[in-house]
Amino acid sequence: MNPHTGIVALRPDAIRRRMTGDHDPRPQIHGDHALNPDDEPGPALRKAAVLIGLVAHPTGLTVLLTRRTDHLQHHPGQISFPGGHIEDHDANATAAALRETEEEIGLPTTRINIIGHLPPYITRTGFDITPVVALIAPPFDVIPDPREVAAVFEVPMAFLMDPQNHQRHHITIDGNRRSFHAMRYRDHFIWGATAGMIVQLYHHLGGGP
Repeated sequence: MNPHTGIVALRPDAIRRRMTGDHDPRPQIHGDHALNPDDEPGPALRKAAVLIGLVAHPTGLTVLLTRRTDHLQHHPGQISFPGGHIEDHDANATAAALRETEEEIGLPTTRINIIGHLPPYITRTGFDITPVVALIAPPFDVIPDPREVAAVFEVPMAFLMDPQNHQRHHITIDGNRRSFHAMRYRDHFIWGATAGMIVQLYHHLGGGP
């Protein structure tokens, strides 16, 4: 365990055991409504999946993230994990996350080793997202789809798993004050559902309370 955060050691073997073994995880973060109890999601949720890719560099793990292009209909310009809608032809959420990752950033499935899933994350905008956790073996090249992805970058996992870097921000929408998770890494502002799933991973790995 990391004595400063309470989570498991940030090594591939330790995280794999935590994701696949029998354990009693701390309470989970299940969606945007966790910070906004009065903001319950509607009944018609759209199924989606994302890949939380942990890149296993010899110097330590990093988390693979993208910045969406500014013209997209949903969440333009925001930081996100590779992923998207679960289509009818996808066998399951894992297949959708792998397909979307290859389509969005050109990362082949041969470099990706799935190690587990987090509970579904429900967004205020009506998405039921399955976070698929995987180890990614470097080296690899990425080829971002310019229609969807403006940039691909990595953030040290140790930074994202440090609760001192977990911020809580507020915004007023239609007269209602809403809270959301956020992290700022260099010139990247990670917020909303992406930050929420990072905090969810932190809790799943034993962080808390």
